[in-house]
Amino acid sequence: MANNSYSGVKNSVVENNHDGDFGCSLKDLRSLMELRGAEGMSKITESYGDIQGLCNRLKTSPIDGLSGQPADIEKRKTVFGQNLIPPKKPKTFLQLVWEALQDVTLIILEVAAIVSLGLSFYKPEDAERTHCGKAAGGMEEEGEAEAGWIEGAAILLSVICVVLVTAFNDWSKEKQFRGLQSRIEQEQKFTVVRGGQVIQIPVAEIVVGDIAQVKYGDLLPADGVLIQGNDLKIDESSLTGESDHVKKLQTKDPMLLSGTHVMEGSGKMLVTAVGVNSQTGIIFTLLGDSEDDEDDEEKEKKKEEKKKQRKTKAQDGAAMEMQPLNSDEGGDAEEKKKSNLPKKEKSVLQGKLTKLAVQIGKAGLVMSAITVIILVVLFVVDTFWIQNLPWVKDCTPIYVQFFVKFFIIGVTVLVVAVPEGLPLAVTISLAYSVKKMMKDNNLVRHLDACETMGNATAICSDKTGTLTMNRMKVVQAYVAEKHYRTVPEPEKIPPATLDILIIGIGVNCAYTTKIMSPEKEGGLPRQVGNKTECALLGFASELKRDYQAIRNEIPEEKLYKVYTFNSVRKSMSTVLKNADGSYRMFSKGASEILLKKCFKILTASGEPKLFRPRDRDDMVKKVIEPMASEGLRTICLAYRDFPASEGEPDWDNENDILSRLTCICVVGIEDPVRPEVPDAIRKCQRAGITVRMVTGDNINTARAIASKCGILQPGDDFICLEGKEFNRRIRNEKGEIEQERIDKLWPKLRVLARSSPTDKHTLVKGIIDSTVIEQRQVVAVTGDGTNDGPALKKADVGFAMGIAGTDVAKEASDIILTDDNFSSIVKAVMWGRNVYDSISKFLQFQLTVNVVAVIVAFSGACITQDSPLKAVQMLWVNLIMDTFASLALATEPPNEALLLRKPYGRNKPLISRTMMKNILGQGVYQLVIIFTLLFAAQPVKRTPCAPAPRVTSPLPVNQEVGRGGSGSSSRAADYCHGSSAHTQSCGVMTPCAARDL
Repeated sequence: MANNSYSGVKNSVVENNHDGDFGCSLKDLRSLMELRGAEGMSKITESYGDIQGLCNRLKTSPIDGLSGQPADIEKRKTVFGQNLIPPKKPKTFLQLVWEALQDVTLIILEVAAIVSLGLSFYKPEDAERTHCGKAAGGMEEEGEAEAGWIEGAAILLSVICVVLVTAFNDWSKEKQFRGLQSRIEQEQKFTVVRGGQVIQIPVAEIVVGDIAQVKYGDLLPADGVLIQGNDLKIDESSLTGESDHVKKLQTKDPMLLSGTHVMEGSGKMLVTAVGVNSQTGIIFTLLGDSEDDEDDEEKEKKKEEKKKQRKTKAQDGAAMEMQPLNSDEGGDAEEKKKSNLPKKEKSVLQGKLTKLAVQIGKAGLVMSAITVIILVVLFVVDTFWIQNLPWVKDCTPIYVQFFVKFFIIGVTVLVVAVPEGLPLAVTISLAYSVKKMMKDNNLVRHLDACETMGNATAICSDKTGTLTMNRMKVVQAYVAEKHYRTVPEPEKIPPATLDILIIGIGVNCAYTTKIMSPEKEGGLPRQVGNKTECALLGFASELKRDYQAIRNEIPEEKLYKVYTFNSVRKSMSTVLKNADGSYRMFSKGASEILLKKCFKILTASGEPKLFRPRDRDDMVKKVIEPMASEGLRTICLAYRDFPASEGEPDWDNENDILSRLTCICVVGIEDPVRPEVPDAIRKCQRAGITVRMVTGDNINTARAIASKCGILQPGDDFICLEGKEFNRRIRNEKGEIEQERIDKLWPKLRVLARSSPTDKHTLVKGIIDSTVIEQRQVVAVTGDGTNDGPALKKADVGFAMGIAGTDVAKEASDIILTDDNFSSIVKAVMWGRNVYDSISKFLQFQLTVNVVAVIVAFSGACITQDSPLKAVQMLWVNLIMDTFASLALATEPPNEALLLRKPYGRNKPLISRTMMKNILGQGVYQLVIIFTLLFAAQPVKRTPCAPAPRVTSPLPVNQEVGRGGSGSSSRAADYCHGSSAHTQSCGVMTPCAARDL
């Protein structure tokens, strides 16, 4: 907290040279980071003297950081390791093949094929057919007995094809996700000081000895020791399981651990352990086996997770992932229990597909069982009752062959009934959509979120950066008792007031926030860091003063105390210690909150005068409300002096410290609505999606922006509420939230202003749990702050801001908006609906063919004791049809027409009435054609006694159509062998039978 000054370490003496010329070894640093709190501090004091001594040993400067020389960085990587945790080895293609082979249906087919193959090679001696009966659909003729193995081999071949297609699909999917993961890791950057410059480098490039800047919302990428902190509070629950936030001080508990979240404040840390040597890296290495199990359970989802997210979860899987954030939100046990459960219920499509697959599976099983039973009964009745033959031992193998054949037909009916192509179609469709959505600025982290978004009925959106451009600019100011509609000339402001204003802006904005020169000549200056603070820094520049000169004069180390901005304070304050022992505190924050704490205001002469409640009300009416009604965010800048004569104040008593302020000025900051947002919101409303704005801004600003966006229309009876009023209306006398009260409120609520992250979470949970509307609401939420985590997690689809979002928010989200733009959410809705429609089209196509194939196989088997379509043919049709139909129907791009209908909802059946009509109509048409060919068509005339393809179904013509050149057709054989019995069993007069007669 006190003034810290450090000296460079270029010529420092290095003692106990352990590793590669560094004054401490990897083992020393690992053991140091295993200590907590006072133990860690005493170890530093005992071994290194102080933190400065540790910096000396690691050859780094707390102010200038490492030199950044490539040779030095490489040396550190060699000695202390890289900041990487090696990813789990991907499954080999053979492992994926083995996994695909575990499918129950394929196993049944394999067994049937092997039995069929074995029996085809078995030739019983003297087993004449005449002794064994004349079963319809009988066994192979002598000429084709040698080719009996073809059917079994062909089934095996088609199984191999199915397995290879599935394995290749899984392999390419894994490869795609690994590419996505490595891309996320490369994009993940962290702020460090090197060569005296503050730069951002990829997380993997951080080395031991780096000086890293940590701030609110960061997920720490390495272990380190705090060397300077401002009100720093860390959530260590991902490692310790303790949900309370831990306050970090250089003097008491300076140990910072990788994978933990910065919940408040800022500071600098000396990196002491990276990668597998950090605390989470050690745990991750120990838990390698259990990580494997977890990956098996979560397959696709886990493959696309970031390395950093895996680190955070290493100790306890997904269970602790967001639990700490619930502790801030009232921490009730019920919420914690929920956070330990899997992330969310199944997506809309997943739920419907699972239900459909189970129904089809049961129907197919029943049909195949009935088919086998009928075939066996008909065979037994025909052979042992009608033909009255005894069971001859020599005939047993032939009878077994019959039974195996019936079994294969039954399995075929089952195989054809089950749409194996469905998982393939869903996967291809989702993978294709995810890839294309990247171009639409949607980085999808959970595949099912893509489809769920298509059924969204409500979107709760932030204002700043999502609906607006997040390019803040001060456009109005109330200073020196005058309201300026544009930024005033510096000459119009008293010099004393101007000096205080510029110092306040310079030191009371995060030092990581700055205005940079434009990337392109003639472009706008780049705003880096918090955009509201950027607006204030820009305001200082427009007043022709240089804020950087102030910061050079008062570096961050000289700040005596910093109260960082958080959702409770809604303000930020910085304390400076003066040479005479007095203190001056600068504050900035929401005007209606900070003005209540002001008791003086600077006048036109630059002197403070009393600021009474009446004056404040006057100012609110004449200055703040007009600014807010124009959609401006109003910020109050104030200061307070603490005389040396009163001694050092109690800095922990915030209520007392943040009172008796003197108002310097109030500024109106404009954040223009993105030009494409009104149109995007109109599209959402037309598509049946309600858009709500949830913002921390005051209600007048929020209402003005909502009107500009089109969320509120003139004449609407929708309501806008502030967080306090919202809480008052939804709670009973005991202060408990009641769902009935939320149900009365949310259908008409369009704007929630001055809301805390807790309010956002409460609203999202209330809408999702509501039963006031028949359809269960599907809610999407946008968020950027650390405390938005619970709302993002609770929502059906959580959107995190790619630019302004904190690591914690990104971790809790399903989709990251890489451009922070609301119109990208509309694109996600289109893609989601497109996935649903693609799968519906595929289902309609597949089920039509499946229904026809099953009925034909079943009817043919029952009537003729043989399936018109052989197992091999049906499997080939199934395979080819599934694969190509999946590719064709699953990769159709979306169009605007998708946004002209309402969401389907969770309860609407997957197969709509129209689809059912199409399936039945097409099915009846195909069945009429096939049954006509099967039972009514005239046979093809042949030259008497000429060799013809063997026919096992009633008609040669059917065989020509059904078998269509299949590999199981044998050489020409005389299909009528002169037996009149055969003619009778066929029930049709064939040319050869006519000759016999």
